[in-house]
Amino acid sequence: MTSTEGRLLGASDVRRLAAELDLVPTKKLGQNFVIDPGTVRRIVRTSGVTADSSVIEVGPGLGSLTLALLETGCRVTAIEIDPRLGARLAATITEFMPAAARRISVLIKDGMALTPDDLPDCGQRRDLTLVANLPYNIATPLVLTLLQRFDSIHGFTVMVQKEVADRMVASPGGKAYGAPSAKLAWYGHAERTGIVGRNVFWPMPNVDSALVSFTRERRARDDDMRRRVFEIIDAAFGQRRKTLRHALRGLVSEEGFLQAGIDSGRRGETLGIEEFSALAREAEGDADACDVR
Repeated sequence: MTSTEGRLLGASDVRRLAAELDLVPTKKLGQNFVIDPGTVRRIVRTSGVTADSSVIEVGPGLGSLTLALLETGCRVTAIEIDPRLGARLAATITEFMPAAARRISVLIKDGMALTPDDLPDCGQRRDLTLVANLPYNIATPLVLTLLQRFDSIHGFTVMVQKEVADRMVASPGGKAYGAPSAKLAWYGHAERTGIVGRNVFWPMPNVDSALVSFTRERRARDDDMRRRVFEIIDAAFGQRRKTLRHALRGLVSEEGFLQAGIDSGRRGETLGIEEFSALAREAEGDADACDVR
């Protein structure tokens, strides 16, 4: 880790900054701020970020994780939806780690609306890493959206509610396995890389959190195929109790199941991403055959 003159936020610092902003953390925005320097350093260490990295941080809040990232010497683009927090972040970096102020850019924007056009300085020109402490209600939609829009994101490390982490990393047949698990697997491999207790947050949530690390494996972009695969996934899990034969009626014929080598009596929760992809290819073939007739 690069040694950068400055220090990280402690509990008293977080409460002082919040008081200066007259900020009362809200559940709506998932505002639980990390007050433990050891935890944010652990997240950064798990992410593998180095001085050569270019990092996107969504939801920097008061800057606890931001400072830990900058401590490595990396470049950070912070995306903050709350104008008060976004406006204060640069000043916080200048106060606590002045030498790093030139390595951070702050964009006031909803992370779900972020596009490569918003990041001309790092956009598609180099590999990007996403590192963030994400609210549970947007975590999975956000990472799926960013992976779709940013080919240059090669991986991420995020802290999320433990239940959300379980869904992200679940394997076929597991209790937590669902559409989000399968869709994330389309892009690459996710694994849980740690548990984080609730006592490191202010205000303290009523659940534990976990770290999820992800490595992108799908190299070629194919938006048409992705849409077909995701349509199959949504249909299969939309009627989770039904067999594939019934859940995918109108999408995949019995002949399509045979060609894909998949028993139509199975349920969607037993299929891995390659099997969903095989069904999507057969669904395309069925549609072409109907067009010919």
